[in-house]
Amino acid sequence: MGKFFGTDGVRGVANSELTPELALRIGRAAALVLGEQSKQPIVVGRDTRISGQMLESAVVAGVASAGLDALLVGVIPTPGVAFLTKSLGCAGGIVISASHNPLEDNGIKVFGPDGYKLSEEMEERIEELIAEDSGARPIAGAVGRVVAKPEAAGLYIENLKQQVSVDLKGLHLAVDCANGATSPYAAQLFSSLGAKVTALYDQPNGTNINHFCGSTYPEKIQSLTKEAGADLGFAFDGDGDRILAVDEEGGFIDGDKILAIVGLHLLKQERLPSRKVVATAYSNGGLRKAFVASGGDVLYAKPGDRYVLETMLDTGSILGGEQSGHIIFLENSTTGDGMLTALKLLETSQILGQALAELGKCMDIFPQELVNIRVEEKNGWQENARIQAAISSAQEQLAPFGRLFVRASGTEPVIRVMGEHPDGDVLRRVLEPVVKAIEDEQGGSRAS
Repeated sequence: MGKFFGTDGVRGVANSELTPELALRIGRAAALVLGEQSKQPIVVGRDTRISGQMLESAVVAGVASAGLDALLVGVIPTPGVAFLTKSLGCAGGIVISASHNPLEDNGIKVFGPDGYKLSEEMEERIEELIAEDSGARPIAGAVGRVVAKPEAAGLYIENLKQQVSVDLKGLHLAVDCANGATSPYAAQLFSSLGAKVTALYDQPNGTNINHFCGSTYPEKIQSLTKEAGADLGFAFDGDGDRILAVDEEGGFIDGDKILAIVGLHLLKQERLPSRKVVATAYSNGGLRKAFVASGGDVLYAKPGDRYVLETMLDTGSILGGEQSGHIIFLENSTTGDGMLTALKLLETSQILGQALAELGKCMDIFPQELVNIRVEEKNGWQENARIQAAISSAQEQLAPFGRLFVRASGTEPVIRVMGEHPDGDVLRRVLEPVVKAIEDEQGGSRAS
């Protein structure tokens, strides 16, 4: 697999690229590095993929071989592991999940004792140990124990409820759990706060995670919300760290609109440090326009939630996220959390006494096109003369009001082309030569 860690942990096809042997080495190396600072247990959680238990067993064997105990919390959203790691005073946390990726993939994410994802420097140290397969091997009573602690998830759910002041009585919510990690929890959470909940895609069987459902299939929650007669809809991804909402009129509320709705509210209350939120180049230009018009601004991080978080920590920001719905409320959590984001959105709506459909009008949406090109080779495009010429030409044609952004995914064999312009017809015409050049030169085709 080359370099093991990407922008969001280690990912690959389970049992082919991400093998149990590799998972054991990752668990062991992570425990050796984290164990230098603390000999407390490591929290281990997973999503609902059929390969999760196999990889979990291997990871746990690695942790125990390094002399640390492993606390198994079972199926739980990624932010739940981050919370439990910090709140239980553990040495670190490990999540076995490939988030929104298809079933055949799986991944391993590692959190430090503070609940934050590891720095690139610490990941590099773990990678060195993975390759060396070295380090202490305790024996006899010094070998780590494996302790099942599924009840710990209840602490995470109770903490979510404490983060907001919201009464959902009289509200009917439709919830798409993507047959993933939020399946055991989302309906319970919203119902406990008074809502009537119609839960959908909440029956994971190991092979149906993200299968034509969840936040990557927004048309599903849109139609399901209408069919259920619900007031609002929420769709999560496989590991529960991102969300997409459907408002009272059936319109979508993506990560940009969530940042706008909550961020502008905080801005008016003088609760937004430096009067700024953090977004990425994928965010719609209307987001910055809305903040500038209100006396604020938007800081841009490299794509990827780890870079959004780094920028937030560097600048003292408390709110940031991605258009995909991965939102970080740094006063409440150390990572993106779909269920927390839903609660924050509902809380803002109640405080302002306005429906989400009305609040969503706070920002104009510039026409935007995102094309995902699944390629045979995602490296080398930056040095390809034909691709670079197409990009330069497109940038000239989109200026001064539009923009173009091209990058290779850190987790998939995909090159993403994102363009934005006030005129949608102009945008589509200008983007086409760029997409065609990448398809021809990198051996790819547009992903559905």
